[in-house]
Amino acid sequence: MKILIIGSGGREHTLAHILKKSKHLKQLFVAPGNAGTQILGTNIDINISDFEAIKQAVLQHKINMLIVGPEDPLVNGIHDFFLADAQLQNVSVIGPQKLAAQLEGSKEFAKEFMMRHNIPTAKYQSFTAKTLTEGFAFLESLKPPYVLKADGLAAGKGVVILNNLKEAKAELNAMLTHQKFGKASTKVVIEEFLDGIEMSCFVLTDGKNYVNLPNAKDYKRIGEGDKGLNTGGMGAISPVPFAEGKFLAKIQERIVKPTMSGLQKDNISFVGFVFIGLIKVNDDPFVIEYNVRLGDPETEVVLPRIKSDLGVLFKAVADKKLDTFNLEIDEQSATTVMLVSGGYPEAYEKGKTIKGLDKIEDSLVFHAGTKSNNDKIITNGGRVLVVTSFGKDFKEALKTSYKNIEKIHFDKMNYRKDIGFDL
Repeated sequence: MKILIIGSGGREHTLAHILKKSKHLKQLFVAPGNAGTQILGTNIDINISDFEAIKQAVLQHKINMLIVGPEDPLVNGIHDFFLADAQLQNVSVIGPQKLAAQLEGSKEFAKEFMMRHNIPTAKYQSFTAKTLTEGFAFLESLKPPYVLKADGLAAGKGVVILNNLKEAKAELNAMLTHQKFGKASTKVVIEEFLDGIEMSCFVLTDGKNYVNLPNAKDYKRIGEGDKGLNTGGMGAISPVPFAEGKFLAKIQERIVKPTMSGLQKDNISFVGFVFIGLIKVNDDPFVIEYNVRLGDPETEVVLPRIKSDLGVLFKAVADKKLDTFNLEIDEQSATTVMLVSGGYPEAYEKGKTIKGLDKIEDSLVFHAGTKSNNDKIITNGGRVLVVTSFGKDFKEALKTSYKNIEKIHFDKMNYRKDIGFDL
């Protein structure tokens, strides 16, 4: 197969790294890719929202399969675009159609889906600028902390949790009236706060059958002890130590099965990854959110634990034969730590030279925000590199990651030294 991966981050580099080993792979392309993916295949300089340019690349390179990394192209209907074009209909797309992608594209759509199919989640109501007063009243009916979520996509930054009612009202006003998150916050979902510990489950489906992928837990805040601003993710571990036995069985029975059967009942065609963000409250799982693609940096611990041929797995998805696929998982723990630019997630500089990548031993380094500049690799984003390691448990794996991080240098490099602190 000739495969094109859409995206430019650590998730896409991880996909490329593992697909490179597949017996099914003939040629690999990544659009736009980064300095890591260009070593594994051919980078194509295309905007991920330019479907016409993606079409031309697919036809030019005779691509058989498109794997969509980020959420934006999915929510904007890239799968539908391929289905509607006679020249592209024979290209397999791993990633759901536009309606299914609303599970991530609209918090309200996801909440209504959960309510319809009795999937445990926090109580909620949604509001617009016209119903701001009702929103204030709903906040008054809740106990702090107050959870406000921009309905649309806000690059992982549209969720605000506040302890003060006055501040929560001001935030709701800023989101709805002053469009703090742009179009994403023309509607805001307010929900009750659930107190517990978070994790994520990943399911891959061909539209009818599905397989459970390894679970993971990521760390979103920039600061140690989960303090400071939200980021795209600062690190992750897999498997999650507290997700065992009875609790895993509850996740399957109460969340995974009703989610997958709910998609069928609602006639929602879903081919690709279902990412279920969960919270464990006492001993019960509740859904915080759905995503319709692999998470990042969860991908960097989930995919490396899959021992099966990833190309064969994706071919089974395309052929709707996942029920015949036997997924093999490495029993070892995997951890990943994100190296970020100084100042991230706020203002940061690009173009810093990265040194020490040739000295890494016993870890995988995935590129998130990098590019090549002559014979050097330089920073090209807020999240720059991801260091993944294996061990008998997450603590052993983390030691290896941190030992290798000490060999990597770029100006103002920052990372969290406490991944897994709450376990």
